[in-house]
Amino acid sequence: MERAVPPTVPLGQMEVFQALQRLHMTIFSQCFSPCGKFLAAGNNYGQIAIFSLSAALSSEAKEESKKPIVTFQAHDGPVYSMVSTDRHLFSAGDGEVKAWLWAEILKKGCKELWCRQPPYRPEINALLLVPKENSLILAGGDCQLHTMDLETGAFTRALRGHTDYIHCLALRDRNPEVLSGGEDGTVRLWDLRMAKEVQTIEVYKHEECSRPHNGRWIGCLATDSDWMVCGGGPALTLWHLRSSTPTTIFPMWAPQKHVTFYQDLILSAGQGPCVNQWQLSGELKAQVPGSSPGLLSLSLNQQPAAPECKVLTAAGNSCRVDVFTNLGYRAFSLSF
Repeated sequence: MERAVPPTVPLGQMEVFQALQRLHMTIFSQCFSPCGKFLAAGNNYGQIAIFSLSAALSSEAKEESKKPIVTFQAHDGPVYSMVSTDRHLFSAGDGEVKAWLWAEILKKGCKELWCRQPPYRPEINALLLVPKENSLILAGGDCQLHTMDLETGAFTRALRGHTDYIHCLALRDRNPEVLSGGEDGTVRLWDLRMAKEVQTIEVYKHEECSRPHNGRWIGCLATDSDWMVCGGGPALTLWHLRSSTPTTIFPMWAPQKHVTFYQDLILSAGQGPCVNQWQLSGELKAQVPGSSPGLLSLSLNQQPAAPECKVLTAAGNSCRVDVFTNLGYRAFSLSF
């Protein structure tokens, strides 16, 4: 269902109200369906829109194909993060995480399966699935990582160490270990088996990474085996985790809000409209412009069940989700 028009807005002005909503929209989160043919996008109004990638990518696609097949009110506040399993879509907002069945969403039956609230009801900035534990990790405004058992819905532990907001999480699946980055300028590595912090990297204290004019906050991170890339206030930097050593400083002045490893590249986005493609050596291979003035999330659809829908999507400070069918150019945009 669409967000209700406020009672102060006459019904005749509904289109104007919705146009103003789109004008001031921010898309915080994205998530692909398990079949790979649909994309969920969550915005600052608490709405989740579901787009049909297969329809939008069809040779017979029309403008209507780039609009949501369904939009529903998921949270009262922004949808900061989403993740997906084979059956469920999980979404996070202010002080709550909700579960939705993909099968019901695609039938346009958008009733939540359950809602859970962690202790202290913090703003939840990041969700992370830990498949080996069948658990979900939540992190955000109370500076802790909360683990929720997906079988029982119970919160089983809280990992404490950060002294300010946590912005981002990444999984080292082999161990299993979790990396977290926060407003306090640290990246912390947690051993989930021992339920304790095992490594702390104070990124802003390394002179080559520090950019005091931007602050010390860590807004994005990703990991690949013994390597980590992170950025935010400090420069976007590739680190060797075992030695806690920065190996590559990427020459990007604007703070980065999302980063991911892709094949032999690192993709990043943040302030500005471009998706940046980096060689591991630090060379900027390409900057591909999108339609939003700033980007908050990148998502790669690599579901083997839908190779025809293998795309990169980028979203942020607008009502549009840019779709890249290859890394060289933006093919089109989906829109709320």
